[in-house]
Parts: sequence; structure tokens; C-alpha cells
Amino acid sequence: MSDRPAPWLAIARYEAAGRARGSVVLTGLLSGFLLLFLAFFPSMSSAGIDLDAYVESFPPAFQEAFGIISISTIEGFLAVEFYQFAWLLMVGLYLAYLSGGTIAGDVASGRMDLTLSAPVARRDVVFGRFLGLVPLVLLLNVVLPVVAYVGVLAVGETIAAERLVAVHALAVPYHLCCVALGVVVSTLVSRAGVAQRVALGGLFALFMFESLAASSEYDWAGAVSPTAHYDPSAVLVNAEYDAAGAAVLLAATAALVLLAVLRFRRADLAG
Repeated sequence: MSDRPAPWLAIARYEAAGRARGSVVLTGLLSGFLLLFLAFFPSMSSAGIDLDAYVESFPPAFQEAFGIISISTIEGFLAVEFYQFAWLLMVGLYLAYLSGGTIAGDVASGRMDLTLSAPVARRDVVFGRFLGLVPLVLLLNVVLPVVAYVGVLAVGETIAAERLVAVHALAVPYHLCCVALGVVVSTLVSRAGVAQRVALGGLFALFMFESLAASSEYDWAGAVSPTAHYDPSAVLVNAEYDAAGAAVLLAATAALVLLAVLRFRRADLAG
């Protein structure tokens, strides 16, 4: 019996190893970004300003888009200032952008021909490239809750640890769905730069559509967006854990990866 790993596992390991340094740097930058925001909270909370009344003056569509429930508590402040913008939107867009170049980049450069000249099925390439980004998703969602908890204590506040654990546990399906979306686009477009921009723009368009639909009579239509199934504010402020939303995101991830496999099997790499 051969000790060689399965092709998809070998590809995943190679991809993850190649992104290891970038993953650590990104985790460090986001940690610093989070701590910077937390450092502002004591001065804001002691300024005597009714922050909740202030945010209530924002247009309803804006409040809906960024999940603004409260900002006067540490939970609400974290949700608005970091999780609804940086964690849900910016990290999601980055993962879609990053995965958008996974397959298209190798096709455009000709490296894909070399990969497929070995005994590697096209489905293994898709699975391997998708799984190669899973360690980044896990690293972010393991380190950041620890940083957030320590940061909250450092500014003299307290927060329920289970809420931080939940907001990151529920982020994993969302982030995986963003990766899967980028992989699908990477099998549809043969130029890496174009695929990355399409993946990023597509996810942002879905976010905007869901935000606008949520404040209209067609709010049900917004369910097509991954952002509709992950609400950090509801978790942190109201302790509402949307397990059904996580299940939908996992199912969507599986469907997108399967779609990418089917598309890549039929792709003409010769152009």
C-alpha cells in the first residue's frame, strides 16, 4: 500500500504551505485592527454621548446593511465596528478574491498542464485548491476570538466568552462559502485577475442586494446572498445563534464546490 497521500490532499498541503506566511500576516493585521478599535471604546463610552440614539438617526437601509442593533455596549461596539464590516464584508471579499485566482491563475500561466500531466484528476485539483484555503479560515477563526477576549479585558470590559466562540464558529461556514464562490468563478474565467475581480464584485453585489432587499417587501429574495445567513450582531448583542443559517451556508459551499468540479471537468484548457 502506497504511503503517498491522495492527490487532492497533496495539492491542499502544497497550497496551504505556500500561503502560510501570508495567513500569519493577515491574522496579525486583523488582530491589530481589532485591538485598535477596542482601544477607542473606553473614551467613547465615557464621553456622555447617547450612542444608540446617534445610530438610530442613520437610514434604515444603512442600519440593516451593517446589522446595527446597539453600539453603547462592548458587544454592540465590536459588532458594528469590527465584525459587521471587517469580519463579514472585508474578510469575505478577500477570501473570494484570493480563491478566485486559485485555478484560473494556473490555467493562464500553463502550470495547470503540468499538474494534470501527473496522475491527478481534475476533481482533485478543485478539491485540493479549495481545501488549501481552509487552514487560513480556521486560523483566523481560532486566533481572533482569543485576541478579542483579551482585548476586551484589557480595556476594562467584560464579554461572554461563549458569544465570541459562537460568532467565530458560525463564521467558518460563511467564510468557506466565500472561498467556494471564488473557486467556482476561477473555473469559469481563464484569467486570474479577471476571475478575482469577478469573485470579489459578485460577493459585494450579493451583499448590496441582500441589504436593499431586507428593507423592502422582497426581503425573501435576499436569502441568495451568503451574508443573509450570518449575522454577527445578532450573536454578540442578542445571543441568537443561527444554526439553520450555518447549515444553509455549508450546503451552499458543498453545492458550489460540486459545481466547480463539474465545470472544470468540461473546461477546455487549450483555450
